[in-house]
Amino acid sequence: MKKLFLILGKRVLALLYLLGGLSYLASQTFYWIFIPPFKKERIFEQCKKAGMDSLPIVSLIAFFIGVIMALQTAYQMQRLGAEMYIGSIVALSMVRELGPVITALVVAGRVGAAITAEIGSMQVTEQIDALQTLATNPIKYLVVPRLLALSIMEPLLTLYANIIGIFGGYLICVYRLGVSSGMYRYITFSALLYKDLFTGLFKALFFGMIIAFVSCYEGFNVEGGAEGVGKATARAVVTMFILIIAFDCLFTALFYFIFP
Repeated sequence: MKKLFLILGKRVLALLYLLGGLSYLASQTFYWIFIPPFKKERIFEQCKKAGMDSLPIVSLIAFFIGVIMALQTAYQMQRLGAEMYIGSIVALSMVRELGPVITALVVAGRVGAAITAEIGSMQVTEQIDALQTLATNPIKYLVVPRLLALSIMEPLLTLYANIIGIFGGYLICVYRLGVSSGMYRYITFSALLYKDLFTGLFKALFFGMIIAFVSCYEGFNVEGGAEGVGKATARAVVTMFILIIAFDCLFTALFYFIFP
């Protein structure tokens, strides 16, 4: 029993330490966002890495998610003779939940891990110390462009994933289940409301910020050379996945009561 409490205590302390570090990093980042000079080219570079380079894998996964949703929904709907409503179920699922979450997990695994490895490598090779020697704030130079890029590109990628997922459901419904193209479009857009789009994009924005802060925080706290970089990258991915799922659950519950 004593060992159990020791383990739980260490886990709780580690969680509190992580939350404190993330809070401090967030406060410093939001401060430096408004301090000139503003390096637009660095933001555009990070937008390309986070957004454009992620389009192929986001497209592939979103399309298959839409197809799978349509096929699984059709299994039950065909028994009720309600195939026409499959489009609305796919659209609502993609826009409110699957689009933001799946896109965030993909970006966290691809972009977040790369950010942690890049900053971690700079940390172990003392490049971050060199930035401070040159009177360059590391948070301003490294964190701010990545935060802004992910905050911009994550909602855009989510919106794109929603469209691709709905298109995947469209192909199944129209060419496999015999639902007319016009009926699919009508049912889909009739089911979607502005609040559905708002909740999904709000989640995507927050998930993008989570990815930026966690990946940068773990990169800054790398210890132990190349092995430490690998451990920090794995720890960052696990932390991002947990936080994304946890906050998705929280936001879903909140929006359920705010926008019933």
